[in-house]
Amino acid sequence: MSQSGVFRYFMVFGVMAVIASAPVAARAQTAAPPAKQPELEYAYPDQSIWTTKVDENGDPENPLLRLAAAIFDKAGIPWHSRRYPAERMFNYLNDGTAEFSMLVKAPSLSTCCLVSRQPVVGSELRVYYLADKPPIKTKEDLIGKRVITIRGYSYGDLRTYLSDPANAVVINPAIKHDAAFAMLEAGRGDYLLDYIGPAHEVLSGHPIPAIRSAPLSALDVYLVLAKTYPDAKNVMARLEAAVETLNKEQILGVAVR
Repeated sequence: MSQSGVFRYFMVFGVMAVIASAPVAARAQTAAPPAKQPELEYAYPDQSIWTTKVDENGDPENPLLRLAAAIFDKAGIPWHSRRYPAERMFNYLNDGTAEFSMLVKAPSLSTCCLVSRQPVVGSELRVYYLADKPPIKTKEDLIGKRVITIRGYSYGDLRTYLSDPANAVVINPAIKHDAAFAMLEAGRGDYLLDYIGPAHEVLSGHPIPAIRSAPLSALDVYLVLAKTYPDAKNVMARLEAAVETLNKEQILGVAVR
């Protein structure tokens, strides 16, 4: 083969090699589609601190579900919700069965979960009493008093304090919020502990003219996300950013602090 023939041969071979490799190069330059975010479970407790309202099944409503729907929609995160007794809910967050909740800061979740930098909403535990009773400013003021509580609420550390025999608190439990206020009005207790949302609903429907109230403790609720959820830190940042765009008061539709 002449020198010019050899040259033409390698030129043709080179062009064919470029053409054959073009689809491969094109595929290599095409970015892989983003992985679909896995659906997470929002676990929430079966006792509402927000409202006395119930759903069609007679279960307590959780206004935070509406807030969650708005947050996840903004952040583009697929999700579903499930209601659990409080102890089981905490267990499921710890073992990864559930990946998300909105709760007060709990030391038991510090290892398994990320917590948002700022609370998403706040409420109050208040003490209610009639005008002829001395005002309450701290839990120590409840020593030796008759205190009405509502079954199903732990009141956090306050339940342990009230149950301590050394504090001589007489606890009179009520089944429901409205029953608790009826007991207070009838003088079957000196003070009633309730959260501001349910209390506001009861008193709006049945005002008690002589009633007074004072805040006893604040309740700040945070986003809680399992560290095992894929890309958890960035997902938490997306959720926090989504919260900032929302009118939370309007979405919740309940009394909050």
